Amino acid sequence: IELDFPVRLQVQNVEKPLYRGTFHCFQSIIKQESAFGLYKGIGSPMMGLTFINALVFGVQGNTLRALGKDTPLNQFLAGSAAGAIQCIICCPMELAKTRMQLQGTGEYKLKTKNYKNSLDCLIKIYRKEGLRGINRGMVSTFIRETPSFGFYFLTYDCMTRYLGCEAEDSYVIPKLLFSGGMSGIVSWLSTYPVDVIKSRLQADGVGGVTQYNGILDCVRKSYHEEGWRVFTRGLTSTLLRAFPVNAATFATVTVFLMYMRSEDNLRECEPGPVIQQPSSL
Repeated sequence: IELDFPVRLQVQNVEKPLYRGTFHCFQSIIKQESAFGLYKGIGSPMMGLTFINALVFGVQGNTLRALGKDTPLNQFLAGSAAGAIQCIICCPMELAKTRMQLQGTGEYKLKTKNYKNSLDCLIKIYRKEGLRGINRGMVSTFIRETPSFGFYFLTYDCMTRYLGCEAEDSYVIPKLLFSGGMSGIVSWLSTYPVDVIKSRLQADGVGGVTQYNGILDCVRKSYHEEGWRVFTRGLTSTLLRAFPVNAATFATVTVFLMYMRSEDNLRECEPGPVIQQPSSL
């Protein structure tokens, strides 16, 4: 679930800010747009997240096997490869999410509705701007996702090894949840300033006004107008969301793989542990 506040905090006008922080943003959306305002743009993540997760874990696992040895460096490289490839789906998905979330800001009932849903949003952007339009922010997404997913899988591998996540451990589920949550936090912290720039580039042009000529121009203007704090806009709400989401994701995938491997072992009648280290995802 992609709650609305990070994007709104990241792209709001510094001269006329609508929100003073995460909690004020939450209150304002509820008051002005009802609880449904928190879930604007949810259609896009729901359409894409299944494919993204399947792609990410599949590419990471196959890349790690291709690299041969399960080392911290190979964990990082395999994660980075997965992050780079999933940008193909992630970038258009986040563009639609951003445009949908900014539509009708502060309105209880939308007076002007440019997009009916996320798919309609992408179709209209494509008709107006072509492939370049629906891939707006692709370079910044690539810069964010590649190292971010490297740290994501590296942190999870280190945490599960340190905590000793073994199948016979009665606390394995809490350990997996904690490891996954911390992986999400480290992942976001590693490249969060790039996410701010990505959001601003994807929101640029909403309302017919274009401010930025590219990534460097966006960085320069944002820093000049708002200082270094601009690169941490929305960080609190992002981290609050990151822990439970990634805890659930990693724990679910790992437990599923535990089950599948135990089934394979039973069918083949081979002795051995039920689960390998989660690093072999």
